[in-house]
Order: sequence, then C-alpha cells, then structure tokens
Amino acid sequence: MSQHEEENPPRTTRRDALRLASSGFGLLALGGMTSRTARAFAPAPAPRAKRVIFLCMEGAPSHVDTFDHKPELAKRNGATLSGVRRGARLLASPFKFEPRGKSGLMISELFPHLGAQADRLCLLRGMHTDVPVHPQAFAMMHTGSFQFVRPSMGSWTLYGLGSENENLPGFVTINAPVAKGAANYGSAFLPSTTQGLRVGLGRGGRGDLASSAVDDLENPRQGAGLQREQLDLVKKLNERYKRRGDEDGVDAVIQSYELAFRMQAELPELMDTSGVDAKTQAMYGIGEEETDAFGRQCLIARQLAGAGVRFIEVGVGGWDHHRNLREDLAQSCRRIDRPIAGLLEDLARTGLLDETLVMWGGEFGRTPYAQGTDGRDHNHLGFTTWMAGGGVKGGFSYGGTDENGIEAVAGRMSIHDWHATILHLLGIDHTELTYRHAGRDFRLTDVHGEVARDILA
Repeated sequence: MSQHEEENPPRTTRRDALRLASSGFGLLALGGMTSRTARAFAPAPAPRAKRVIFLCMEGAPSHVDTFDHKPELAKRNGATLSGVRRGARLLASPFKFEPRGKSGLMISELFPHLGAQADRLCLLRGMHTDVPVHPQAFAMMHTGSFQFVRPSMGSWTLYGLGSENENLPGFVTINAPVAKGAANYGSAFLPSTTQGLRVGLGRGGRGDLASSAVDDLENPRQGAGLQREQLDLVKKLNERYKRRGDEDGVDAVIQSYELAFRMQAELPELMDTSGVDAKTQAMYGIGEEETDAFGRQCLIARQLAGAGVRFIEVGVGGWDHHRNLREDLAQSCRRIDRPIAGLLEDLARTGLLDETLVMWGGEFGRTPYAQGTDGRDHNHLGFTTWMAGGGVKGGFSYGGTDENGIEAVAGRMSIHDWHATILHLLGIDHTELTYRHAGRDFRLTDVHGEVARDILA
C-alpha cells in the first residue's frame, strides 16, 4: 500500500457502512437503527433537538404586517419608488406593532396570543430565496431545489436520524397542499420508507380523525393474526428477489409493509383528539369556529412528537394576499394565532419544547409596496420565518431587511443556510449527510449552506 493510500484510505460511505454493519440490512435502518449506526461513522454536532414541527404557511405571509416592524415604511406611505420598481407605491402596514414579552420583540397586533410567547421566538428577519413563484419557491423551501425532484427535508432528516418509534412513520405531513405536489414530502432517490405519510383533514378537520385521516389504515376484512400470516408469506416471497440484485429496494418494500401493519396499533389513538381534556383543547382553540381545524392539527402534531415521530409538518393555506389584505390577512392570522401559542405552551408544559424545534414560515414574503389598492405582490428578496425551542435563542431577532422591508440586508439567510441550520440543531453536519445517486453524492444543501450560529442558544 502506498503512503498516499495510507493517508487517504478509500472512503466508506454511509451506505457501505450499513451493509457491513447489518449484513445487507441496508436501508431497513430507517427505524431506530439508522440513528444508532450512522452516528458512529462521521463526527457530528451535538444535537440540540430530537425532532421538528414545521408550521408551513402556504401562500407566503406578509412579513411587514406580521413580524418585521418597519416604522420608516409607515412614514413613507404612498411614496413612489424609482429604479426597477419605478411607479410602485409604498403601502404602510394597516396593523400596529408593539413590543412583546421581556425581550421586547416587535410583533404585529395580529398575533395577540402568539405575541405572549415572544420570549420563546427566534425571528429570522433576513430570509431570502431564489424565485418569487409559488410552486418553485415551495419546492425550494422543502427540498433545496426548484429545478429538479429532490428529497424533502423531512426525508433527509429521517434518513439521517431514523425514527424514535418503530410503530410509527418517522415523517408525517398534515394537510399538505395537494396542488403543490407530493414531491414536497417525497423521498425522491432516498429509500421510499423516508417519504412523508400524508394525513388529510378527514371530516373537515373535526371529530375523530383516526379512521378517516389516513387512507387504508385499517383492514375491515382481516384481523391482526391473519394479517400477520399474510405478511410473513409476502416477506418470504419478496426475499427471493434479493437474489436478483435489488436488495435495497426489496428491503424497503418489506419495511413499508411491516410499518403499515404496526401503525394500526398506535397511530389511530394519536390521531384522535377527543380524549384530550377540555382545558388543553381550549388552549389550542378547539371548539371555536375559526381555530378548530388548525388547532386539532397542532394538537395532533404535539401528540405525534411526544410519541417519537421525527419530523412533522402542519400545513395551512390562504396566505396569498394580492388584494383585500386588511381583512383576509387578519382572518388568516386569527386561524393560527391561538393554536400555535397553545402548541408552544403545551410543548413547554410537557417538557418537549427544549428538544423540539418548532418552525414557522412560508415560501417567501410579500412586497412592502402595494398591488392594487389593498394587496401585496410576491417578494423573494426578503422575508421572515421564526424558530422556537430546540436549541435556538428565545426572544431574539436575527438579520433584517432594508428600511422599507424590500430586501434582506443583514444576517442574510438563504434556504440552504436555513436547511443547514435545521440539520445542525438536529445534530447533523449538513456536508456529511449525503446519498450516492446517479454517480454523485447529493445532499439537502447541494454545495451551499452556512449554519447561523448566532441564533444557537
């Protein structure tokens, strides 16, 4: 062996390591074994969070009306812009901002309940993304690419860490927007068992969701014993195909069948909110017309988090306010204000917030200049998201847009930076979480991404 070979031994990929460690078990490691095996082969940052709850606001909330206070914009209301935005007229927020919590974070009056949680929030006010078009920006936010089909960040998280509960899917997406495509919670070239389980609203988001929110969860024709015999037979038949060279694919199929069988015992109870005490339900706004549906989704997310689901996304649409901003934005905020505040309070009360990274945001922001008389257009140059719990500073603001809120100018944070920071908080070095596909190593952050270390607690 040459000196060069001794100093630079052939790289053992994560995939190879799993093969050697488990005698071909390979991609079945998507249960708890993935995390325990993978951590031994590459150094990683100390995990600050065990799981993620992503509150996805589809349609792009207006940052200058919610979390990005712009007093100069109020002074210049109606002023005409020059340059590339020549003729556009600045539109001051019709909503008042005030300091909230001991930290004094400036938060819009649209969030009276969430504002009370200000000291738990880490506002990321310097966000920016690549394109101002909904489907592409939505894909960028979820997968790190708007041009190609890539695994979602939930799938990458599950691939890197595995699930904490072998009876549950490690990645669940609640009320994912169908129009934006399944790729936003898909696994692409990662093992199929890392894709998100899509949970629908079922019965309009009310009542017992256990039997209606997940397609084909229950088998009305066969009991558990007969299903077990059937699965054992199918497993034996599938094992024969390993001789044909598709070992990983067969393992993934077997694992998916086994997981679906085990889910019947535990998932229905977690999807049912009817047994939760009235005080907790009220905390989420359950039982009130505007907040009931989203409140139930947030409560289910908390129950899934407590049961060991690694990545949970909760979606709510209706944030594309090109007109009627004053009324429609206020309505959108009322739908989520109490439920999200309740979620943060409940996670803290149950001891889960410190180890759960809660994230809020949409695919981009909106212009501080008017569209029509009472609306805002798309703005990908600067916007706000926030995080809470999971190792980030509370009552903290990071980055910022210019005086009018048009473009991120300080603490600029791209989607790749955002993803790198999320993975870091989960104890994953984003440059090491790779998957070999089509002759090259892929990762969530492509060849980009810097961790925003200033927000770490």
